[in-house]
Amino acid sequence: MTPAPLHLGLVFGGVSGEHGISIRSANTVAAALRRGANAERYRLSCFYIDRKGHWWPPTVAEAVLAKGSPAEPADLAGAPSRPGFQGFPAGALDVQVWVPVLHGPNGEDGTIQGLFALMQVPFVGSGVLGSAVGMDKQAMKAAFAAAGLPQVAYACVDAAELQHPEPLLDRLEQQLGYPAFVKPANLGSSVGISKATTRAELLAGLIEAARHDPRLVVEQGVTARELECAVLGNRQLKASVLGEIRFDADWYDYTTKYSEGLSHTVIPADVPASLAERARQLAIAACRAVGAAGLARVDFFYEQATDQLWLNEINTLPGFTSQSMYPMLWEASGLPLEELVHELVELAQESDAPHRGGVDAA
Repeated sequence: MTPAPLHLGLVFGGVSGEHGISIRSANTVAAALRRGANAERYRLSCFYIDRKGHWWPPTVAEAVLAKGSPAEPADLAGAPSRPGFQGFPAGALDVQVWVPVLHGPNGEDGTIQGLFALMQVPFVGSGVLGSAVGMDKQAMKAAFAAAGLPQVAYACVDAAELQHPEPLLDRLEQQLGYPAFVKPANLGSSVGISKATTRAELLAGLIEAARHDPRLVVEQGVTARELECAVLGNRQLKASVLGEIRFDADWYDYTTKYSEGLSHTVIPADVPASLAERARQLAIAACRAVGAAGLARVDFFYEQATDQLWLNEINTLPGFTSQSMYPMLWEASGLPLEELVHELVELAQESDAPHRGGVDAA
């Protein structure tokens, strides 16, 4: 007898500045799970989390996906008056494996992973620890440092230091100099990030970043190429070919990242084979350092003149939009999108679920 299709629950949207990007990613993933052999393997139900944190059933979710943009209040008749999670919509408790396609806070940071873990239902991606450490740039950099992995010079800042900023600015100028990049610790997609070349720009950047998160990171600016590597697996991690992001802007900001024609990718990256292998090993080491598994994209800075390779960051729920590197890197490595999402679901179901508590170093 043919086994019944596995019931998957794809959840997207979320209370995050990356809500719109999540919708674009969800459309790609949903289409791949409904094509080819996956159409026989899986029965897919989509669930939408609106900007206030309310969960909505497949009828609303499919309408949002078809429109390709966030639901408006008029589309959400009967929404609870209070924000936040108010319970599951019909059908959610029948899901056998969850597929979170959520970016940023409240989806990529371990919160929803904790909910799925309490439900004792398998889910795609890192567990609570890997998600939380991978999301918070201060914790991520501390984990990388503890593992002895190379990074550009950086400093951690608490927003409370901005009440009397002069000592802070003195410290950052002495420690890092200019240019410097100011980042909120817990946002992705370049949201809230700025480049500072003067003391006034540094202060303005810190104030802007603090609007998004009280935990901040300031990094020393380097002139470098931006390389990326995709990682897949639980105990046994494998890394893709390398890709390179090229762009004409001063740096890879939100507008450049998500606007057609402002950046392009080169896959595989035009780098020596020895460097590509070094980056792949470093990508796997980065995943192990933060306890990430399932899927991750690891980003690097490469200074060609000195052959210096630095870790930039890890993303434990990378995008799946038409411009996203993660699926393109695996496509170039011989794993097409339909088989990639199938493998992610297979990894989620591994009986010992090693990625719930971290990744073995062996």
